Amino acid sequence: MGGMRGTPERQLSMLSSLSTEDLIPADHPIRKIRAVVDAVLAGMDDAFDAMYASGGRRSVPPETLLKATVLMAMYSIRSERAFCERLNYDMLFKWFLDLAIDDRAFDPTTFTKNRKRLLEHEIADEFFAAVVAQAKLRRYTSSEHFSVDGTLLQAWASNKSFKPNDDSDDGDGDGNGFKGRNAEVDFKGQKRSNKTHTSTTDPEAMLFRKSNNAAAELSYMGHLLIENRSALIIDAELTQATGYAERDCATGMLARLPKTKRRRTVAADKGYDTKDFVAGVRELGFTPHVAQNTSNRRSAIDGRTTRHAGHAVSQRIRKRVEEPFGWIKTVGAGRKLRYIGQERNRAWFKMEAAVYNLIRICSLDAAAIA
Repeated sequence: MGGMRGTPERQLSMLSSLSTEDLIPADHPIRKIRAVVDAVLAGMDDAFDAMYASGGRRSVPPETLLKATVLMAMYSIRSERAFCERLNYDMLFKWFLDLAIDDRAFDPTTFTKNRKRLLEHEIADEFFAAVVAQAKLRRYTSSEHFSVDGTLLQAWASNKSFKPNDDSDDGDGDGNGFKGRNAEVDFKGQKRSNKTHTSTTDPEAMLFRKSNNAAAELSYMGHLLIENRSALIIDAELTQATGYAERDCATGMLARLPKTKRRRTVAADKGYDTKDFVAGVRELGFTPHVAQNTSNRRSAIDGRTTRHAGHAVSQRIRKRVEEPFGWIKTVGAGRKLRYIGQERNRAWFKMEAAVYNLIRICSLDAAAIA
């Protein structure tokens, strides 16, 4: 009966004449993304040259590490170790990084060794700016209408690591001074604040509660400034989580935009309806299209602003800032941060925002051709 059954032929040498280029379909959407990424990286040569001393030996080119970071964001890969493991057998990844089929993946420590260099030279900022420049080149961005928002990002630290600054035993452990790694901690009735406590895992993370119904978590805060024409991210920032971080950071991002004589608008939710924020953005030449917060208080936005049709349009469009936040938390695997410290997480957040823009730019390119 088994006479018709074939046997697997182990002809591995067949692969040697193939290249990864032959394996990726001509119409695969990743080809368009790679074309934009290559254009972005081509314009960053000076930044890369500044990273390395003339006599220094490059282990893995910084372009390759940036491309790897793009793949990690697009394919929801949470760790550099998992990425390097997959790189050994994923031909699409090898093609994206210009590696040959039989090239071995680089070691995950390559990321660690190069991270300091990438951070010092603000390569994530440069990459993000170069992606935004590609969008501007295609005239996809508005220079007059913007929206801002912030979101909480859970730190890579558990609430158990939030210990009193005076190093006293605050209830965990077995009572004999031994603090077990997963000792049960009862926080009820305990006053724990950022003034008196610090996380031993990530000292820069802060305990923050987004609303009265939510539990307080050790967090950072991600901030985005989008333009209202195509909902592309124009600026991204990651800060410590405080009650005023959203408004301060939004004003800072608006101040970084190129100066213009024309009147511009900025939309925001009612968390931004404060006298200081409204006055600050007016001073920068923006009309604050902020949602009014009238619960037990007077709004800082008056009828002069809300009666204009533009206010309603801005309020409708500003909700699109939820799209990149949603993408970063789900596809970008950023609901819980993976690094310790503000600087590393900020660079990661900038790269995620850049990758979101890359995908949007390719979608807009496809729609323009259609």
